[in-house]
Amino acid sequence: MIIVRFIEFLRNRLRTVILFCLILLALLVLGDWLLVGREHAHTAAERWPGFWSLFGFAVCVVIIFVSKWYGRLGIMKPEDYYGDD
Repeated sequence: MIIVRFIEFLRNRLRTVILFCLILLALLVLGDWLLVGREHAHTAAERWPGFWSLFGFAVCVVIIFVSKWYGRLGIMKPEDYYGDD
């Protein structure tokens, strides 16, 4: 029950949660830009600050869209698929 109260607490403060996440993301990209060495990068894209964060986000979005598309191909069936026979 404590998790339900925590989720409701966060839901009631959605703007604050979003602002906190954006500030945290900006700090992580800034830390990546200032603290991580780029001497051993394998590709030119790895030299960009926040490349792996953006890459990971893009791949997650692709996985979501592919799984939704795959689900609509036939995995998801209507509730009355088997009929009332």
